[in-house]
Amino acid sequence: MPSNRRIRLLFSVVLAVVVTILFFTSHLRATTERDTRNLQDFYHKTVNAMDKARGGQAVLDSKTGKEVGRTPKDKDADGNIDADDEVLAKEMAERLKAAEQKAKELANLKAPNRPDAPSEVIGVGSSAGGQVKKAGAEDEGKQDVLVETDEEHEVEIEMERILKRAPVIIFSKSYCPFSKRAKGVLLEKYLIEPPPFVVELDEHPLGPKLQAKLKEMTGRGTVPNIMVSGTSIGGGDDVSAMDSDKTLAAKIKNTAAQKMTVTERFVEGGSL
Repeated sequence: MPSNRRIRLLFSVVLAVVVTILFFTSHLRATTERDTRNLQDFYHKTVNAMDKARGGQAVLDSKTGKEVGRTPKDKDADGNIDADDEVLAKEMAERLKAAEQKAKELANLKAPNRPDAPSEVIGVGSSAGGQVKKAGAEDEGKQDVLVETDEEHEVEIEMERILKRAPVIIFSKSYCPFSKRAKGVLLEKYLIEPPPFVVELDEHPLGPKLQAKLKEMTGRGTVPNIMVSGTSIGGGDDVSAMDSDKTLAAKIKNTAAQKMTVTERFVEGGSL
């Protein structure tokens, strides 16, 4: 077992070694220069990123929606875009817009085949269908010219074709009770030669357009509409009233532009 003297000596040696190590370590830290490059790089990168982030908002072209520039950065680095920055941004946007307009004008001047202005092509071709062409200075005092569309022309041709099918045309709708009553009188109670031609507007591909054309021609926009040689003699109530008054046959024959026969199928007593 070591004596107390040896233990104290060993403790003194260990303590001396520890003190020496601490002394040299602290001296080395004091004399060694710190590498601040990493910290400085981090600082500058952060500042640059913040500076870019404070760059103004994008300036968009009002027609194309594309970015044509950006508003000025926050020069005073106060975190806000002040009045001076807004003035500069407005001036920049105006300059960019003026430059763009000037470039377009120069391009149009160089273009060999420029399109006509809209005012010069109204009423020309199918693209102008349905428009009313205003009279120019040279046509002052003349009425406006209504340009007929292809669809309107098709309806007019179809109407003419229908009216040529027979002297008596019954414009009807298959589900309409008034139409059914008029057809019952004209097709079943009377014998009409040439026989009437029936147009069911709800089944015709141009039905609504034909009905509108009928209203334009006759002033009657409802069905049934009974046409005799292109002239309307009325609707369901009118036909029923003339049948009751025994004037329907005479009305049809007098309105027709050609000779035709109209007689009742059954007379009193059940004979023909």
